Amino acid sequence: MAISADVVKKLRDKTNAGMMDCKNALNESGGDMEKAIELLRKRGLDIAAKKSSRTTKEGVIGSYIHSNHKIGVMIEVGCESDFVAKNEQFKALVHDLTLQIASALPKYVDRTEVPAAVIESEKAIYREQVVGKPANVLEKIIEGKLEKFYKDTCLVDQTFVKDDKHSIADLIKEKIAQLGENIVVRRFARYQVGEEF
Repeated sequence: MAISADVVKKLRDKTNAGMMDCKNALNESGGDMEKAIELLRKRGLDIAAKKSSRTTKEGVIGSYIHSNHKIGVMIEVGCESDFVAKNEQFKALVHDLTLQIASALPKYVDRTEVPAAVIESEKAIYREQVVGKPANVLEKIIEGKLEKFYKDTCLVDQTFVKDDKHSIADLIKEKIAQLGENIVVRRFARYQVGEEF
């Protein structure tokens, strides 16, 4: 099947993937734009996994102040080069992350930051909630509730507020694939008027 240059360009505009990657994805999907996008996303995640061990010595500090001036966010996002740190797509990612933090109230960047005492406290609460359940089911229920806890409190596990089909981890992996560099959220702070911290 011959894929026109216009169709390849449309896919490139939608995904920011390379021209050859777009053409190959369209050929593999039989010209189906949605399937081609899905193929590129899957490949992007593979690329992101390979880049995750690379050091991120550059980056930016991003900030957001809500229009009512009662919520403020600061975030440090790292990347590998100053070139990417100045890229508009990278800056847009940082802005999206500040909006996520302002609206979704994460407490931690990822699961590794959650103190063991907090996890044990959550598990104790869940055990109290499921008293009387069979032992073989009990641990599965607790693990399921713990997964929900992570999705509520860890930034990278949260569902993206602008697109409920993607997590923040997915969003970051897509940007890693597009920009060709490892990207890491190092830390953030969220402030709200009248709230103790």
